[in-house]
Amino acid sequence: MIDQEIFETYLSISKQKFGIYLLDKINLKNIYKEELYFENNTDQIDYNLLSQFLDKHIFKIEKLNRNFLKNIFLIIENNKILNFSIGIKRKSYSQKINKQYLESSLTELKHLFKETYQKNKILHFSVNRYLIDGVDHSSFDQEIDGDHICVEANFISIPGLLIKEISAVLAKHQIKIDRFFDKKYIQNLFQEKTLDLSVCAFKLRSGQIQNEVHFISKTVKKKGFFEKFFQLFS
Repeated sequence: MIDQEIFETYLSISKQKFGIYLLDKINLKNIYKEELYFENNTDQIDYNLLSQFLDKHIFKIEKLNRNFLKNIFLIIENNKILNFSIGIKRKSYSQKINKQYLESSLTELKHLFKETYQKNKILHFSVNRYLIDGVDHSSFDQEIDGDHICVEANFISIPGLLIKEISAVLAKHQIKIDRFFDKKYIQNLFQEKTLDLSVCAFKLRSGQIQNEVHFISKTVKKKGFFEKFFQLFS
């Protein structure tokens, strides 16, 4: 009997290519990989062709996995995806700046982004740099004396309408999208050309990129983002 917990399915959508991959998470190897190249001179996704592509390969993946395909991870490349950095400067009235203060600054940045781009969903939120009184800091193991903190973060987001359109195609096949990834972001992070997109996305999803922000509910007793993030600067 195959243990379905060791497999994940990834779907890649770009202008002139669709790809679908069944990833063995233990061995970091695709046990199923099919890609379709086609001509497309527009920025629009051919949803009829996508549906046909899924029809052709879903059953084969379900046969290998011995289970119905219900969830999928989507890797997308599209000109409608926004990618830019914004920063914030905050005064510390207590003269002490700690991890919680940085967390608060990042939360404020996230709220600022959501207020400005209400119809977009954040795909990736990563820290570029932080300065205290104009000085870069490579560690944050304890409180630091300072009057101001400046934090710069990068946001990559996708329009809600695009999510709705892709989700509608997958819903016809009784599949839900677990998470979206930006293809260009993944390729920039992982320069190893031999690594499959599915492997790169899995590494990112598993927390191997420490400066990507993941806000975790306080009720979940797991190592939070800020514990992992500050390991990067230790």
